[in-house]
Amino acid sequence: MTSPLPTEPVPSQFSAGPRPAQGPAADEGLARRLRALACTAPLHDLDARKANLAGEYGVYAMAEVALAAIDLVTLHMDFDTGADHDQIVARLLPRVAAQAPGRPAAEHERVARWVLENLINVGSVDRGFRAVYGTFGTDGVYRRRDYDFKLIEEVPGDGGSVYLRTTDEAVNVLVGALDTDVTSAQIAAEVKLEVLISRGRLADAQLAAEQARYRTVQYAETLRRTLEATRRNVRAVDWLRTVPDMIDEALDHVADRYRHENAILTNIRKARDEADTGGDPKTAEHKRRAAELVDIVKDCIRRHTQLQSRLLEAGPLFRAEQDRQAFARPAARAGLDLYGQLVAPLLPLPVADAGRVTDAYFAHGTGLRAPAAVRVGDLVDLLLTPPVERAHLGAEMPEPDLVATPDDSRFSEKQLASARELLTLEPDAPRRLSGLLAEARRRDRGGELAHLIVLLAVHAASPPVGTAYRQGEERLLFAVDDGTPLDDEDFGGADLIVGTALLDAAAMATARTEAA
Repeated sequence: MTSPLPTEPVPSQFSAGPRPAQGPAADEGLARRLRALACTAPLHDLDARKANLAGEYGVYAMAEVALAAIDLVTLHMDFDTGADHDQIVARLLPRVAAQAPGRPAAEHERVARWVLENLINVGSVDRGFRAVYGTFGTDGVYRRRDYDFKLIEEVPGDGGSVYLRTTDEAVNVLVGALDTDVTSAQIAAEVKLEVLISRGRLADAQLAAEQARYRTVQYAETLRRTLEATRRNVRAVDWLRTVPDMIDEALDHVADRYRHENAILTNIRKARDEADTGGDPKTAEHKRRAAELVDIVKDCIRRHTQLQSRLLEAGPLFRAEQDRQAFARPAARAGLDLYGQLVAPLLPLPVADAGRVTDAYFAHGTGLRAPAAVRVGDLVDLLLTPPVERAHLGAEMPEPDLVATPDDSRFSEKQLASARELLTLEPDAPRRLSGLLAEARRRDRGGELAHLIVLLAVHAASPPVGTAYRQGEERLLFAVDDGTPLDDEDFGGADLIVGTALLDAAAMATARTEAA
């Protein structure tokens, strides 16, 4: 028999004690992945909830339609405006129809609108989504945090119109990243695009070009929100350091991208022009990809041109808003605190005194009344227009369609009369509920009279004495539980003592006289 091996100390990482939480950097990476997962949850939820739609919608891939909707809104929105709701639905219809070509066009439109409205989250209070995730703080304590985000939001436009705009979270869902630095992501995407083009992998290059365009849209969206916050309150934005640094970095970024994108555009055109189809399907596909890349990169250049013009206008806009908000005239008079200045002082006062105050307030608070005729010509037309003859009895009322209500009562009038007769007891001769049930079954064999007796007896367990006094009744049915169980084949509970109590008629008359 071999001797046991000498024991060695167990390493600390395998000890039975609790392991300390990871550092803040590692936990921040986990939190970013959890937020990325939360942004995709509304898309997965569409496929889970499509079974609730009235009809057979299992054939549609709702998450695929949602990604296409986010893509369309992102590419159709501009710096100042967004995408049109009906236009996005119209462009979604071919993709929806391709999933179920045999279904009617009305169903395709309903699916497209349903997906778009769920991405906007129509029906919620703030039209946003919320996810809960947990992180470890610097003290090692686990805390739950709320992550509020939106995918597509509605923004007002000129003339009362409403546009659709995608948020940063939606763009991040589209390109597969979250909380990525815009500048570094744009540079990496375009370097990747240049390498793919130089190697002739135009299919992968098209995907990289589309991702670069999404990052450009996201960069412009960041600047637009900054300028909107400045228009609302110039003090809410750090125009001393943060925004000027961001504008300088963005201008340098745009200048670099111009040189980079023009070089890429030259290489793509060269690849497109040198591709000789010669009947080869692969070469034809290569040339088609190159033509599509030309359009995408030209769109990126157009967006960078627009971004540069907005960046150059940011400084003058800040100075104009600073002058407008700093030198704006204050309000001529303070607003009225309706509760503190009117309601609270009036509550302790009598009605007569409070009425004079409220009459004076509403007489002056209703505002001016516009006259019926503000010009002499209107007054002449009003005086010379003959009065319209009106019918003496008014407009003819439509004849209502009356439908007889079916009698669905469980108990008949005969059963109700029999029950009242059974429960008409002498004041000095109460009876048990079990005896009343036995007599009810003898009178109404196989009927519902026994059930009606039980209901009336249970109702009498809490008799409405006050109501009986006010209505002038002289008798009142009551039921008392003395602890005796009910031995019955159909009902359980207590074998109540049911009786009749006489009410004091003189006291009732006195009460009615005092009330009068």
